[in-house]
Amino acid sequence: MIRLNTSPEIEHYFENDGLLARALPKFEPRAQQVRMACAVYQALLNGRCLVVEAGTGIGKSFAYLIPAIHNLTKSGGKTLISTFTITLQEQLINKDIPALAKVLPQSFSAKLAKGRANYLCLRRLKFALRRGRSLFTRIADELEEINRWSGRTGDGSLSDLPCVPSAEAWDAVRSEHGNCPAARCSHFKDCFWRKARRQLDTADIIIANHALMFSDLVLKNQGHSLLPEYNFVIIDEAHNIETVAQDHFGIDISNGRLGYLLDKLYNSRTKSGLLAYNKRAQRAVGLVETVRTAGRRFFKNVRNWYEQNAQETGGRCYSNFVDDNLSGHLKLLRTELSSLANKADDTDEKYETIRYANLAAELIVDLQNFITQQLSEQVYWIEPGSRKGSAVRLKSAPLNVGEDVRRTLFNVYESVVLTSATLSCDGPRSCLRQEDAGSDFDFLAGRIGLEEFDGLKLGSPFDYQKQVTLYIEKDLPDPNGPDFIDSAAAAIQKYVEKTNGRAFVLFTSYEMLNKVAEKTAAWFGERGFNFLCQGDRFDRGTLLKKFKAHDNSVLFGTDSFWQGVDVPGAALSNVIIAKLPFAVPNHPLVAGRVEQIRQQGGNPFFEYQLPSAIIKFKQGFGRLIRNKTDTGIVAVLDGRIINKRYGQRFLSSIPQCRIEVVAG
Repeated sequence: MIRLNTSPEIEHYFENDGLLARALPKFEPRAQQVRMACAVYQALLNGRCLVVEAGTGIGKSFAYLIPAIHNLTKSGGKTLISTFTITLQEQLINKDIPALAKVLPQSFSAKLAKGRANYLCLRRLKFALRRGRSLFTRIADELEEINRWSGRTGDGSLSDLPCVPSAEAWDAVRSEHGNCPAARCSHFKDCFWRKARRQLDTADIIIANHALMFSDLVLKNQGHSLLPEYNFVIIDEAHNIETVAQDHFGIDISNGRLGYLLDKLYNSRTKSGLLAYNKRAQRAVGLVETVRTAGRRFFKNVRNWYEQNAQETGGRCYSNFVDDNLSGHLKLLRTELSSLANKADDTDEKYETIRYANLAAELIVDLQNFITQQLSEQVYWIEPGSRKGSAVRLKSAPLNVGEDVRRTLFNVYESVVLTSATLSCDGPRSCLRQEDAGSDFDFLAGRIGLEEFDGLKLGSPFDYQKQVTLYIEKDLPDPNGPDFIDSAAAAIQKYVEKTNGRAFVLFTSYEMLNKVAEKTAAWFGERGFNFLCQGDRFDRGTLLKKFKAHDNSVLFGTDSFWQGVDVPGAALSNVIIAKLPFAVPNHPLVAGRVEQIRQQGGNPFFEYQLPSAIIKFKQGFGRLIRNKTDTGIVAVLDGRIINKRYGQRFLSSIPQCRIEVVAG
């Protein structure tokens, strides 16, 4: 338990005349940063779990990196630092860590961990080139380009490739566990993945993302691993770990996943695929077509079930909701592939065949677990594509991932530190001791299985009273009503004009985004605004580049723009929140969690729906102010924030700023 938040051996780094101030010209001492650094160090030293809510501008990366590095001299243990976004990973590995390496007296090494699929496999590349156009008709030219690059690349990773290959091309040559002959491979000494792994083995600090971390945790629990052993874990952007964890402990099956497996084996339209020129594969080719036919029937039955029951169940399904006419055929195909692999004269062909046999085996397990609902305490549901013939997904997720996270993370490592600017559902008051702040993190702790921990809340050093004006539209129609779209469109135009664009407009659904876009697109065009819409042709990264490239941009975004997006300066001067971000209540996973809380005698709105919405609201609000010179406005078009009693909890969760209530 944090009693005194002081550690002189850490504090001296941050003093006015300390190492950081002397070496970094723009460094400014911040009391909150020192408090966080001391708390992190004490947690690492004493084997405690620590939760730190660190407001924007504290400089939390230095506040956990310096204690982690200093702790190396005390413990000698390796530290894993996990982030959610690539942007933060790049900041740590390319900027923050090199800066500290020049300043700190301790010598240390830090390496970025990438998933194995990010590395080129030389054996698979040579096999793909050898089979050439007979097996990889559409990507032969890309394979030649990758081959030329393979002779000059330093690390063999996808990010080092000067061109962006198609998913099909990279899939044909990427490194994979399931078809790797390891030391028996003729390219073993030159293997890019092995080289990267050896570097991680000797690193003091490993930088990874949440997805890779959870993949490693799951495998370590099964006696395998993706990453070397580590003793301490620091999780930045920790507000995302429940979502990432539920993806790793759930099921995701689609007709696209099945189609990928079958097309790679044999594509009847192009007469290509792994089995196309194997004289022993006639039976396997026939089984591929049998599975394809069974798959069409199976997913048609799933879609029909959804269309008949979705209005009543929201897509949530029960065990054996359709007949499993697919797994049996898949088992026959898998057996035949295994037999072909055993008979293969070509070693590379053998390992490629094993790969697809393993993919079939994984799909069989997932299908049977989904149909019979073998995984307890999970919600199972169907997500159909919007167009005829589009993807149909069978998904499951735990009602609460807490037990899984506790078993694989908190119960295993000496110390786990979680930090983010948005971890609590309460006000931004600073708290220095677990007795003060622990209860503020009850919602987070309950969702992720965190039981014994120290808590620390640190407000932002920025002056929000001077930097931000919050406008609240008091009298707009209810956001769930039919009249809201027209009123919201008019309000958005009004606020966009205030800042001459430079605005994010955040929505909670594509449906509302598209409706408002239809109402406003022509208006934006007439006035010369650079109007960007998520869900159009561009991905998030491209949208951000286009937003920053023009000084009058307006960007309509949904879920992924509420967090992890950093646009400092005048380029973003306006954040418009169309609707308070409550999760869709009839989504099967939300409905299942609500039902569970109700069965346990709780109040699902105040225990789950409201806290989740408050944290997301804080994330959206936090897009505006990224440094101490930023200024701008936030506009909330949802009058419930002041018309409902619970609305005050949204307002009290953000830093105090000027508020103007707009009536009429």
